[in-house]
Amino acid sequence: MPAIDLARLRKQAARLADFFFLPDEFMKHLREILDFYVNYTLRTKENISPGSNLKTYRTPPAVLTHIENELKNVAEANPHFALELADVLWDEGALETRLLAAFLLGRIPPQEERLLPRITAWTQQIRDPNVRSALLTTSLSRMRKETPSQFLTLVREYLHPERARSWSNGIQALIPMIGETNDKNLPAILDIVEPIIQEAPSTIQNDISDLIVSLYRTSANETTFMLKHVLKETENQMTVITMRRISSNFPPPLQSELKDLLRPQQILTPQKPVEEINDFVEEPVVIKKKERKKKEVPASKDVKTITRKKAVKKVKDG
Repeated sequence: MPAIDLARLRKQAARLADFFFLPDEFMKHLREILDFYVNYTLRTKENISPGSNLKTYRTPPAVLTHIENELKNVAEANPHFALELADVLWDEGALETRLLAAFLLGRIPPQEERLLPRITAWTQQIRDPNVRSALLTTSLSRMRKETPSQFLTLVREYLHPERARSWSNGIQALIPMIGETNDKNLPAILDIVEPIIQEAPSTIQNDISDLIVSLYRTSANETTFMLKHVLKETENQMTVITMRRISSNFPPPLQSELKDLLRPQQILTPQKPVEEINDFVEEPVVIKKKERKKKEVPASKDVKTITRKKAVKKVKDG
């Protein structure tokens, strides 16, 4: 990879922006820039992004940043063309082009009806963590700032009790807003996330950890009060277990506040009362006598049989 000449890179990015309204030409010149700055020392044989199924140019982040800076104003001024170009970039299927597509969605006004369907569909298609994060943060940046009520409605959909698979997306989308929020929005945010924290599934424990840390940085008192309430009222043992696992990520003051509630509780099993044993009283032992078997007597020796024979003989003799 050649050393990045910032003056040259700015010219290349500005030249690329000239083709904003011509998606095919834009893609042609974008590939040339990405190929020019390929870091061959990092390319793998398959050229696939780690933990992803996307091909990648291994382009340094600075290159994409300069391209985004050149596209920002023209995309905001022309949202229809920005959406069209975002579709082409997404269909290209590379890590870098999809990150640019997510960036362009973030320049589109939240009133655009086609914006949310794109974000919803693309987050369901992607498994690359970087692209997913960009869709849930960068692509929603204008909605988060300009129409917070619309944004919170979207987050509620993500965090619906019957849509556990989308909880991670909802949390990741909400975290940037928590850092930007004011006292007006904080109660609504706490109401939205409390049921998720009460469930605290271990599959999204890292997301929950990030969420709690963000909430605590914004309002330590409110967050501490909510967590204490959850831990005291929950009947779900997994909630306490999950919270105990992630508590090491909490700020030290919060760890101290929750220490007693997270301590494993010893389960006491009731013991049966011990009966007194009297060593001096023994129960009588009953020895059963063996029943003697009667000996079988042959008919010739049977008393009744002999008597009967004698009687018959007397009758004959008489």
